[in-house]
Amino acid sequence: MHKIVIKGGVALAGEVQVSGAKNAVLPLLFATLLSAGQSEICNVPALRDIATAEALLNTLGATTLRVDDCCRIDATKIQSIEAPYDLVRTMRASVLVLGPLLARCGHARVSLPGGCAIGARPIDQHLKGFEALGAKITLDHGYVEAQTEGLRGAHIMFDMPTVGGTENLLMATALAEGDSIIENAAREPEIVQLAEALNSMGAKIEGAGTARIHIQGVSSLQPLNISVMPDRIEAGTFMIAAAMTKGNLLVRGACQQDQEALVQKMLEAGVSIDPEQDGLRVIGPHRLTPVDIRTSAFPGFPTDMQAQFMAMMALADGTSRVSENVFENRFMHVCELQRLGADISIDGHSAVIHGVKQLRGAPVMATDLRASACLILAGLAAENTTEVSRIYHLDRGYERIEEKLAGLGANIERVPE
Repeated sequence: MHKIVIKGGVALAGEVQVSGAKNAVLPLLFATLLSAGQSEICNVPALRDIATAEALLNTLGATTLRVDDCCRIDATKIQSIEAPYDLVRTMRASVLVLGPLLARCGHARVSLPGGCAIGARPIDQHLKGFEALGAKITLDHGYVEAQTEGLRGAHIMFDMPTVGGTENLLMATALAEGDSIIENAAREPEIVQLAEALNSMGAKIEGAGTARIHIQGVSSLQPLNISVMPDRIEAGTFMIAAAMTKGNLLVRGACQQDQEALVQKMLEAGVSIDPEQDGLRVIGPHRLTPVDIRTSAFPGFPTDMQAQFMAMMALADGTSRVSENVFENRFMHVCELQRLGADISIDGHSAVIHGVKQLRGAPVMATDLRASACLILAGLAAENTTEVSRIYHLDRGYERIEEKLAGLGANIERVPE
């Protein structure tokens, strides 16, 4: 077990390269199951969730090989159609093997992912879509079992936008017989990349990035060869790090089009953000202006940036409100920010933040992935020393974050507990 130790108060400066997007890599890895032969995915970050996905692919019979930042996957032989509990429980995205296995093998057995620290995330919309395509779904002893003699195109209407559901159904319908329509689809940039990847394999998908996606099923797909898009959540985290420390950073790989909701709110807060050739230049103000945010599905403000934005508002000159509309239990970082001197109170699904002039270092404990990042940011801006424990959450979604921050001037290190 390790912890992160930060001596705060340093204005970050320089440039940082954003790693490949975790939320884009995972569905791409599972999409390789749709084709026999060797696929290659590059710009893959070294993260715990990626290692879990590779282990799951190996369990199913595929072979994986990492060469630098590239992952080669040979899914010629699928020897198992079961995603076991021991793997699925450590990473909810494992449920994304359902669509590819069902489409290629006609049978899949996947452990139910259950909830997580930030709240329940059911897969009922996924299952509703598979049933519309002609699959028979049974739930038994904590597993979803799906079978079909052949998927058929269908008109699928989600009750609400679901990223995982849209990804799972995109992969399944790519090999279904006939045309499919997904209505009320999620619109995230990672879904656009998945659709582009499937099209490069021979799929016929139109409308990704909109609420209505049209898929014309094909009989087979070719192996995948793609480079992963930059991680917009990691980019946003570094942008807020610059703002909170009164720093000046060039965040290479940050894309304003993918970050529009965050960029607009940061501009309202007084942060200077300017596009440069391959990223965004972010300069923090002397004092931040309070801003209210409400999380929602893309293109709204991302729930994965809520904790980091709250840490920034803890130093704003006035009162702000953060409303969480995606997950019901995503304020667990509040009590840890309070330990650092933040003045925050919970009001139902909202947090009211009265900005303070200075945060103070203290021992804190991470409760989930984005809460970990939020506490790192607070520690960078706080006086004295902050120690963040339970950082195994951090390693699920940020590649060498302490090394990247140290390269920007931060006094930060990973040490044994």
